[in-house]
Amino acid sequence: MADDSGFEAMIATHHAEIYRYVLRTTGRTSDADDLSQETFLRAYRAYRSLPADANARAWLFTIATNLCRNHFRGQKRRRLAYEAMSAVGSDRDGAAPDGVAIGREVGAAIESVVAGLPFKQRVAFLQRKIHGFDYEAIGRSLQCSADSARAHVFQALRKVRQVLEGHELSQRKESER
Repeated sequence: MADDSGFEAMIATHHAEIYRYVLRTTGRTSDADDLSQETFLRAYRAYRSLPADANARAWLFTIATNLCRNHFRGQKRRRLAYEAMSAVGSDRDGAAPDGVAIGREVGAAIESVVAGLPFKQRVAFLQRKIHGFDYEAIGRSLQCSADSARAHVFQALRKVRQVLEGHELSQRKESER
């Protein structure tokens, strides 16, 4: 196909430059590997709709820039969530070392639950609670309705709450001893 050979030529021409750009932007080779690969994956999906006279290089840089922006937003949200969780643990327990340890335990428990969720629940939960997507966007990414996306998030939250409630009960029992 002519389109596929044109896309392959675009990869050959611009891959190294996009990779270097993403590496300079993120500062990490692992992130650069992932984000440059995602850039070309997204470009491939949209390549057929790219006008023949379009500036492919600028288009690829726009995709890469948006992916980097989303990457940093995600990092910021995760950092803020961990800081908030640490602050709650410190406030509740008077900044005692036990409070920090409990906060870490709770965070590890939540991460473990989220990692063990079925794929659609995990993706829906992360997109809603970490990345702030609306249910319509989540539904599009999971190829389901907004109502189904809402149900996936609800089920994931229910499982996370169960773990948190179980953790609270075990903490109360330990403190009563």
